[in-house]
Amino acid sequence: MYYHEDLNQTEIAERLHVSRATVVNYLQEARELGMIRLTLRPEVFTTHELSVDLCKKYDLKSAYIVPDGDRVGDLSLERVARGAAEWLPELLEPGDRLGVAWGQTIYALAEALEPTVIEDLAVSQLVGSMATPYGFTAEICSARLAQRLGANCINLHVPAIVSEPELAARLRQEPIIREQLAALSNCNKALFAIGTCTKESHVVMSGVATVKELAWYVARGAKGVLCGQFIDAEGKAMDGPLTERLMSVSLSKLLGLDVGLMVCVGADRVEGMVAACIGGYTTHVVTDAQTAKAMLEFGA
Repeated sequence: MYYHEDLNQTEIAERLHVSRATVVNYLQEARELGMIRLTLRPEVFTTHELSVDLCKKYDLKSAYIVPDGDRVGDLSLERVARGAAEWLPELLEPGDRLGVAWGQTIYALAEALEPTVIEDLAVSQLVGSMATPYGFTAEICSARLAQRLGANCINLHVPAIVSEPELAARLRQEPIIREQLAALSNCNKALFAIGTCTKESHVVMSGVATVKELAWYVARGAKGVLCGQFIDAEGKAMDGPLTERLMSVSLSKLLGLDVGLMVCVGADRVEGMVAACIGGYTTHVVTDAQTAKAMLEFGA
């Protein structure tokens, strides 16, 4: 009645002899059960003037620009994550191997994703596990996304960072871990966000890098964090205190993919986003209009 006959909630309540609140609850339950699926047309957001300009400047295949509203901070992130959740299934095909990073944006995307089955899809966790204060971890991000897409999930069963390079080297030789790392190397598509280089960033708060290590990288030109690894202004992975101890996909494996989908928003991430584009990791972008404008103006 609501979606097909265009009746409002009050009219439906009168017909069914129930309260309007009951109708509201039924509609919400129907969406949660997947009986109702609301979709936006991606082409409306990928043909936006900002999208065209962004693709031209950074040699992208496509960009999905969410219009600005009165929402800021986490609410703006939520809108961008929902836009990415709408678009992602269209970028996937049967047989794909999708590598998934972690972070608040990726988690929000997974939560917003409508259940959609992609045949023979594998989702791989691109960076090891870590303790976080956020309520989500790398394995939760990849597992939730795989669940929503009906995909096989390949988790990386090691800490994101270990205490010694020798220990990392031994772990990489363990058969099950070696097999999981090999799966990361075979991804043809990747989904990621860019972290910041501040004391409040996920890479510090999750314990991957100490404040002292962060300062070391920043002093040498770090502009952002991709899969737990610091990148410079050209998007190159920076060798440093974490390099030999980090359990993560090699950033070289994220170059030349069919899709490198960067989902990110915020003025504090613009430098890192631009670096990721210059570095060649990014083929597709989802962001909001304000962030897109900042990327276009960057370096001008």
